[in-house]
Amino acid sequence: MSMASEPFPGNATTDWSGGWLRAARRCESSHFGPRPAQTDVDLIVVHAISLPPGEYGGDQVEQFFAHRLDWLAHPYFEHLRGLRVSAHFFIRRDGALLQFVDADARAWHAGASSWRGREQCNDHSIGIELEGLEGDRFESAQYARLAHLCNSLRQRYPIAHVVGHEHIAPGRKHDPGAGFDWPLLQRLLGWPSECVAPGTSAGSG
Repeated sequence: MSMASEPFPGNATTDWSGGWLRAARRCESSHFGPRPAQTDVDLIVVHAISLPPGEYGGDQVEQFFAHRLDWLAHPYFEHLRGLRVSAHFFIRRDGALLQFVDADARAWHAGASSWRGREQCNDHSIGIELEGLEGDRFESAQYARLAHLCNSLRQRYPIAHVVGHEHIAPGRKHDPGAGFDWPLLQRLLGWPSECVAPGTSAGSG
């Protein structure tokens, strides 16, 4: 077994109920589908989202993923009308964790994407949204929660890499962006540098 697939402390039996993490508040979305048969879930994709952009603490992201967003509540929401997207998890600024899609299922977070020659990253990835603005900084509580979540996922799935949306859809997506501290995440995880975004080193940044 390679270092990238070795388990980390935790208990995959007690931490999970099927593909639902017990530590997360469950907010089921209808925006998901089955993964292709015999697919190894080996990738975590980190995103950033806030609705409206740069405004934090409301329920709009939760409503958006659950297809309950009031399109008339803010002018920006008109740009989102008709979109059917989701992520598996959402981490608020204070570290609170929500789960929208069973991690065994395929959430709709990556879009057209590729990682190490594999297309359609939705098929083999877990999508984690951080409440934040693309390019801006994130909170200590979010990094702590994200690291714990990544390790919990690695208990259940053969996770080999954690990357940003910007890495699997370069030029099309730019989140979480320059404000995200990849070396900090690697230090918190304790994973080898080759597992955490391209070129990440815990000794840089």
